[in-house]
Amino acid sequence: MSLLAVYTTVADTASAQRLARLAVQRGLAACVQLENVHSTYLWQEQLHAEPELRLLFKTTSAAWPALRACLEAHHPYELPAIFAVPVPHASAAYAAWVHTQTAAASHPASDGAPTDVAPPSSDLG
Repeated sequence: MSLLAVYTTVADTASAQRLARLAVQRGLAACVQLENVHSTYLWQEQLHAEPELRLLFKTTSAAWPALRACLEAHHPYELPAIFAVPVPHASAAYAAWVHTQTAAASHPASDGAPTDVAPPSSDLG
């Protein structure tokens, strides 16, 4: 049972909060942190430099497939960066808490999708 730090970015606070609430409510992440970042990238042969919010989802390797599918389904970007980084060292009590919070994601009984989640748009950033 290993911990993962899963990252993605979005363009606005509403999208960030929507993805964070969705992941925590579904038990796909124990906690999600938001932070302001500035991204520079090429997209469709155009150089972009703009503010974004980076989301850090604290989860487990067992919950990763369901979290990844959820983010892919509800992310507002056409091609979102979604990646997981192993967390090899964490306090035992914290790791146990993350595992407890995400245990249901390893064995989902149903989709449990909230009805207040808007469909993804095609914005990219």
